[in-house]
Amino acid sequence: MSQPSGVRPLDGITIVSLEHAIAAPFCTRQLADLGARVIKVERPGVGDFARGYDQRVNGLASHFVWTNRSKQSLSLDLKHDAASAILDDLLSSADVLVQNLAPGAAARMGLSYEALHPRFPRLIVCDISGYGVGGPYEKKKAYDLLIQSEGGFLSVTGGPGDEQMAKAGCSIADIAAGMYAYTGILSALLLRERTGEGSHLDVSMLESLVEWMNYPLYYAYEGAPPPPRAGAAHATIYPYGPFAIGDGSTVMLGLQNEREWQAFCDKVLQQPELSADERFSANFKRVENRAALRQLIIDIFATLTFDQVIERLDLAQIANARVNDMQGVWDHPQLKARNRWHTVSTAAGSVPSLLPPANSNAYTPRMAAVPALGEHTGEILSGLGMSAEGIAQLRADGVI
Repeated sequence: MSQPSGVRPLDGITIVSLEHAIAAPFCTRQLADLGARVIKVERPGVGDFARGYDQRVNGLASHFVWTNRSKQSLSLDLKHDAASAILDDLLSSADVLVQNLAPGAAARMGLSYEALHPRFPRLIVCDISGYGVGGPYEKKKAYDLLIQSEGGFLSVTGGPGDEQMAKAGCSIADIAAGMYAYTGILSALLLRERTGEGSHLDVSMLESLVEWMNYPLYYAYEGAPPPPRAGAAHATIYPYGPFAIGDGSTVMLGLQNEREWQAFCDKVLQQPELSADERFSANFKRVENRAALRQLIIDIFATLTFDQVIERLDLAQIANARVNDMQGVWDHPQLKARNRWHTVSTAAGSVPSLLPPANSNAYTPRMAAVPALGEHTGEILSGLGMSAEGIAQLRADGVI
């Protein structure tokens, strides 16, 4: 198959999501990209609290626009007595329930896997939480920065000393959990094709981030010193990081092996004798003597422009990159050349939206609108067989 067809991998799959913030919405948005119908359940009048994080996208919140395209929004007060019957109707025809409510909240509403499985044996239930089910941290609240701290991420980022620790500039703990929930749900759907039964996924933000931390964990194996904080540079490979250039710009470059080190000395620094300098003759020695080597590199780069440095690096086949700001990413020529920016609708007008990174020749991802709060409530409830009068009564009672 060489051209995308109209069939997407998750066409016909229905996801009901009791979601807020980032982890669960990022998971379900990716399922929506693949064609799943995602019904996002939101509190009437308030909605997902991420709607209020900021107003940077034509008055809408940046996090929300990113993680909620292609979904349907159902406003429903889960604490109202009438809500349980509506949820039951939704789950009777759903394939997956996703939730990242406060610890224990879904179980108290009768929405645990153990409570749902006897009634809906094909339903897949995915619970996303900070610390997972069981253990002394089960009930603790967990936000992204707190998990970055608990998971050791802050111990290896930033500059030397605790006062210079730095968080990631995006919600990596939420993103990690969302990715494992996404792939876990895809695996659970495949498993259901073999067994005929749904299953339970318990996704922990802490465990998701610690999986990503396995390199520094193993580097510090059995009490060995951990990787030092090295700012934007690599802690254990050198030279690998940002270097100032004479025209006031900065280049990011990285070397991975001794062949590249020799080419770097010969064609970039134009001091081939440095490759045999005992201080720099192996990566671990370059790391130990990084201050001296850094000064050598900066002194040479101080006589050059950015374009001259890039020309030398490219000639030597040394990996390099610009240090882009956000506008530089919006304008990135590679993203433009590959037509990665499409537009999606919102209640505040159309906005650019990045296509999902996994390009397929078999289908085009769904790139539909970011929903307004409760936008699809009437449509969804009508699809469950409710009359216009019944829907109006639910609205009057504050259920929806």
